[in-house]
Formats: sequence, C-alpha cells, structure tokens
Amino acid sequence: MAVPKKRTSKSKSRSRRAKWKEKATHASTKAISLGKSILNGQNKSFIYATRIEQDTSV
Repeated sequence: MAVPKKRTSKSKSRSRRAKWKEKATHASTKAISLGKSILNGQNKSFIYATRIEQDTSV
C-alpha cells in the first residue's frame, strides 16, 4: 500500500484550504450576481426560456 513519505506541513495545508475557499467564494459571488440580474431582467450573459410551451393535444 502506498503511503506518503513525509507529513504535509500545516502551513501548506492551510494555504491550499484558503485557496480552495477563495475559489468557492468567487464562484458563489458570481452565481448570486447572475441570479440577481436574471430576476431584475438585466441579464446579458446567457439565453434561457422564459415561458414553457405546453402541448395540449394528446
């Protein structure tokens, strides 16, 4: 079974975790911003269906 030779330092672990959290925060901020722009009708970044067509003929 493969095992690491040396233990990862606390500073390296914390640095990696901080970077991961920074990326997650950035992604969530962009998602919230996009959601707000869609609700306000000011979105220009992507196209989506505003009304769903229902087929009544069965």
